[in-house]
Amino acid sequence: MFKKILLAADGSEHALRATDKAIEVANCNKQAVVHIVYVVDDVKSEVLSNWNTIGAKEKRLEKVKPTEDKLKAAGINYEIEFLQGEPGPTIVKHANEKQFDVVVVGSRGRNRFQELVLGSVSHKVAKRANCAVLIIK
Repeated sequence: MFKKILLAADGSEHALRATDKAIEVANCNKQAVVHIVYVVDDVKSEVLSNWNTIGAKEKRLEKVKPTEDKLKAAGINYEIEFLQGEPGPTIVKHANEKQFDVVVVGSRGRNRFQELVLGSVSHKVAKRANCAVLIIK
């Protein structure tokens, strides 16, 4: 079964539902490790809006904390990684380069307008990842 699980986290409700499903998948294999990935789209504006890099890092950790708490409570092995770039392509590149068994991603993190203009992250991942992709609504 799946051993290397990539979980895309952005702090949204859809991402938290994806976390629940990643826990179910991980429970099928006691050697499974969930790699929580948070993609920072625009580092400069993030640092400016938080005044410094320390504030930006704390904000990122705050976004993944609910995901981390769920995995910890379920007794699942996990790692947290922060990546830079456009979310869809960055998740795909990471999943393909690190040869993950499955990517678990929420169906929506952006608002409807952003999704219409920029496209769905989950759709980009499903189209281009070289592994199984589980999209959670």
